[in-house]
Amino acid sequence: MEEEEIEVSKPKYTDEEKHRIFNQEFMPQIDSMYNFAYRLTNDEDDANDLLQDTYMKAFRFINSFQQGTNAKAWLFRILKNSFINDYRKKSKEPSKIDYQEVETVYNSNEDAEVESTTDLRIEAVQDLIGDEVATALNSLPVDFRTVIILCDIEGFTYEEMAKILDIPIGTVRSRLHRARNLLKEKLRSYAKSMGYKELR
Repeated sequence: MEEEEIEVSKPKYTDEEKHRIFNQEFMPQIDSMYNFAYRLTNDEDDANDLLQDTYMKAFRFINSFQQGTNAKAWLFRILKNSFINDYRKKSKEPSKIDYQEVETVYNSNEDAEVESTTDLRIEAVQDLIGDEVATALNSLPVDFRTVIILCDIEGFTYEEMAKILDIPIGTVRSRLHRARNLLKEKLRSYAKSMGYKELR
């Protein structure tokens, strides 16, 4: 999250309130936060650094957190922005493609496409991501990987994802549709080898 965006006029908390919010609202999210960081970076040390950086920023800008709102979504947004601002620059990934431009091609018939999208929010994806699924997920471009993680693993709504990612809901829907299709293609041969038949 950019510092200029964070320092909006928000309620001021006492030191005691800050520590209570941090411990009661933010710390229970740490496992989900680490999992998200790890899936973004694919590296344990980088994930830990990103997690630490996120929690430091969360405490530093705690006055911008509105009690009663979704603490997990707020933290995920900070983590996502920290990753983009700091870690993507250092990564060995190829230069970023502007998926916003690519997606405009698909937005015209987006509603019809999204209706047929397969929902991956199932136990196997949430709790028992197998090596093949994890490898396929990690091989997706980070923008597509992120929407799969946020929606199908973490269970965020489209509205929450739009806030976390700073993109319109329509873009969230089309990006998720494309991400799921990419993941489906990557898993097709594995599914066949395991004896699964494709549903029409």
